[in-house]
Amino acid sequence: MIDPNAEINRLRDLMPATGRMKTRLKLSDDQPRLIAASVPRPWRESHPISLNLTLWEQLTQPQRDLLFLRTVCWTIGSNLMEPDWYQGLMVTGVVGAAIELARGEAVGLLLAGSLATAAGLRIWRSSRGVKVEMAADDKALEVAQRRGYTAAQAAQALSSAIEAAARIEGRSGLSTDELIRCQNLRATAGLAPNLTSESSLQR
Repeated sequence: MIDPNAEINRLRDLMPATGRMKTRLKLSDDQPRLIAASVPRPWRESHPISLNLTLWEQLTQPQRDLLFLRTVCWTIGSNLMEPDWYQGLMVTGVVGAAIELARGEAVGLLLAGSLATAAGLRIWRSSRGVKVEMAADDKALEVAQRRGYTAAQAAQALSSAIEAAARIEGRSGLSTDELIRCQNLRATAGLAPNLTSESSLQR
């Protein structure tokens, strides 16, 4: 069995310096996923990443390393962390809604609320999707190479970790985004497409 304290310390040493500043690790044996992280909120100084150690220890160490690095890179690389035009619109809408609510202006409240909602949805979507997921994969491969992995080793470990996680978590197969990510990672690793994974999409 994995020693919890030793594994937490090892993972902290593995992550980039930015990850140590912006994330915190915790154990959560009742969660259904091996590793979980919610979409970061800009107003929080640190963002939790939780591990189910019972499931986590069923992965090989390279798989654990890459799945962890990928989660950290997704967390600290989320577009929600960077102020942009849509965040400005959302803040303006929220402030405007508060002012209109205090003044009792229903039309103004509706308009300001709609502005905040539309901007918030745009920000949420910018943190989702296969392009964002693949960007996190690529960043994880970069960090792994600074930790002694080759690009091919890191890509193979992450691809196999994604597939193993689905099996360990009891899911029937990979999602469409996961299949695309695995195909991209296998290409990086110089491996042929995994027909088993592709067939799970057809089912």
